[in-house]
Amino acid sequence: MDFLRWLFDAKLEFAGGGFLLWREVIGNLFGLASALGGMRRKIWAWPVGIVGNALLFTVFMGSVFGSADHVNLLGQAGRQIMFIAVSIYGWYRWNQTRHQTDDDGTHVGVAVAPRWAGARVRWLLVGTMIAGTAILTPIFRAMGSYEPVWADAWIFMGSLLATYGMAKGWVEFWLIWVAVDLVGVPLLFSAGYYASAFMYIFYGAFTLLGFFVWWRVRRTTDAQTNLVSVDSTFPDITVGKSSANHREARL
Repeated sequence: MDFLRWLFDAKLEFAGGGFLLWREVIGNLFGLASALGGMRRKIWAWPVGIVGNALLFTVFMGSVFGSADHVNLLGQAGRQIMFIAVSIYGWYRWNQTRHQTDDDGTHVGVAVAPRWAGARVRWLLVGTMIAGTAILTPIFRAMGSYEPVWADAWIFMGSLLATYGMAKGWVEFWLIWVAVDLVGVPLLFSAGYYASAFMYIFYGAFTLLGFFVWWRVRRTTDAQTNLVSVDSTFPDITVGKSSANHREARL
């Protein structure tokens, strides 16, 4: 109980009366660790992220959890609950994939194989992002969320779609995070959540790196698949090349 009391009350204070809640700092560090694990396709990324989500929920519902100096960002708080729910799904899905076997009975052994979502799914993601933001904006405004409310709704929808895309293994999910960060940084600064705002700046660069890492993995997988396809389609040519090379070596 003493630790929980310290966690809820601890502040990093600055001259002039400014401060940061340690809950906000620690929660964002857990989020960063989860993002790093996701880039490396590690299953532990999901439970680590859940811990960070629980901490940040108490931060963004500031007035409920004793932080009277902080405004409530209902979209930010609500997305932490959404994160936890989708993370449980992603945790289950990656763990299930890791224990699957290929058609030849070979154990897969990886949590997720990055793949492109495809043109139809991309348009569906864009449409859902825009429509969801438009629907949630008046709802969040009626609940008293911080202005501009559309930005809060945009961040909520983007976070939902990005987390779902990560669970599915879509390479594009990293770009959704970039769109979230572009809106999230100015919103968090204006609302006084400085630790989260600075972390969002770092996230923006990190998510771009994650996109290129998953893109490279997908490209390598495609190249290997094409090579296997060529070898299986023209086995005689492959054997012929091997025989010719063997004869040249003997000569």
